Amino acid sequence: MAELFTLPVLLGILYSGIRLATPYLYAAIGETFAQRSGVLNLGVDGIMLMGAYTGFYIAMKTGNLFWGLLGAAVAGFLMGLLMSVVSVTLQAEQGISGIGLNLFGLGLSTLLFKVTLGGVESIRGFQPIRIPLLGQIPYLGDIFFNHNLLVYGAFLLVPLANFVLNKTTFGLKVRAVGQNPQAADTLGVNVTLIRYTTVCLGGILAGIAGASLSLALINLFQENMTSGMGFIAVALVYFGGWRPWGVMGGALLFSFVNALQLWVQVKGINIPSDIAVMMPYILTIIALTFSGRRARQPQALTKPFERGEN
Repeated sequence: MAELFTLPVLLGILYSGIRLATPYLYAAIGETFAQRSGVLNLGVDGIMLMGAYTGFYIAMKTGNLFWGLLGAAVAGFLMGLLMSVVSVTLQAEQGISGIGLNLFGLGLSTLLFKVTLGGVESIRGFQPIRIPLLGQIPYLGDIFFNHNLLVYGAFLLVPLANFVLNKTTFGLKVRAVGQNPQAADTLGVNVTLIRYTTVCLGGILAGIAGASLSLALINLFQENMTSGMGFIAVALVYFGGWRPWGVMGGALLFSFVNALQLWVQVKGINIPSDIAVMMPYILTIIALTFSGRRARQPQALTKPFERGEN
């Protein structure tokens, strides 16, 4: 156990934890927007899978990672649009709709993988970029300022999302629709448009989250490679109290524990591997138990809207 407390291992855990938080941040921030407008999307994992496949396939065929990233975003947008039609326009039960979307993404990505790729292949993904000057700081430079573009983008997304939600007219409309859509409607806010926009935005970010796996972290695509990461992202929204900064804190907590269990296995510490793998998920359950008591969810979350209702 003492091997975990050496400086190289601790630095490795911190570095890995920041990298591993990337897909959770993209997916959870996107889901934050959707939930703040009143829509719960449990299909995030399926959207991530479609983004991961689309991004990988396009990047592999074109040799351009940015085209792959754009393709992942488009795939996420289309999945988000589908969720919007089903849950907002058709007003289907959001939980069931999300699970159906998740299964659709899982099945379609698996089918396309078998038809177009046939087997696991790898590509050269986004490479680390050391930020000048900051990257030269001893220890901290390697931990914080030597990552690929998608990692930097994920953490820059947090203050941007916080600003949009709390300091812009659009953010005010999103929060109003999530709290009281009837009142927002009487003030001239297009509730349907706001919900479509946020769910599609969440889909785009979930698609990019999937691409961050296949183009930056793992650099390959395989069946069900997210392994439920989308559901963890949804849980992080609750953990963070529907606030971008809180979501980031939850993502880092989860990813650091995940990095710790990986190092436990690498160092061959005498802990059953199954228990080590369970550690991040046990922590998530415990954290949600306590955070759920203090957080106030949007009052209209999961509730359909019809004009003229009281």
